[in-house]
Amino acid sequence: MWVRRGGPPDHPIILFDYHPSRSGQVAKVLLQDYAGILQTDGYGGYDAFGQFPEIVHAGCMSHARRKFVETVQSLPKAAQAKSQANEAILLIGQLYDIERQMKDADYEARRAARHARSQPILHELRQWLESMAPTVPPGSLFGKALHYLNAQWPKLIRYIEDGRIPIDTNLVENAIRPFALGRRNWLFSATPKGATASARLFSLIETAKADHIEPYRYLHDVFTRLPQARTVEDYEQLLP
Repeated sequence: MWVRRGGPPDHPIILFDYHPSRSGQVAKVLLQDYAGILQTDGYGGYDAFGQFPEIVHAGCMSHARRKFVETVQSLPKAAQAKSQANEAILLIGQLYDIERQMKDADYEARRAARHARSQPILHELRQWLESMAPTVPPGSLFGKALHYLNAQWPKLIRYIEDGRIPIDTNLVENAIRPFALGRRNWLFSATPKGATASARLFSLIETAKADHIEPYRYLHDVFTRLPQARTVEDYEQLLP
């Protein structure tokens, strides 16, 4: 499943699209003619978008943090507290504290707070990264976490410049979670057609949830009114 979240901040849209391939070519089709902010994880299939002048490509701090958490969790319990990876987790945690404090602020106030408070923390994180990278085996979990942080750095700090850009992609990750959890129960879709049907249903339900519409009541209303729909406009009025 390829999942996109977009639209106005107060009226988001979440779209699920099924495709049998995980190739970056699929992303190019889904995002063709798009201009604006594109925020993704570090999957290499998205890298080409950074070359398009009409796209501002931002990264996901949550994915960077997760790799350091996995590094710590891979160690014996007695050694976890002493892991140097904790320094990255602590600094990134401070960035998240600022985001939580500014979550209700307008975009300009959030940008100003990031410049004043987050930028020095990012500078400290960058200095720590440069001091640690030469001392850690690149093939280790810790080394891979450092490499990811370094490779993604230009995209990870892009949120500083624009109060509209979240620090991570967690809003779309949260929309994916019900599908990922349910997949354990149904195991797989029997056909591509069935997977496409699932994508459309998940698009409706997750968009309803993102717009604070209770899904059961929404579906009850849709199925009550659906038999009377005749035109494209009739169907569009049933969308969340």
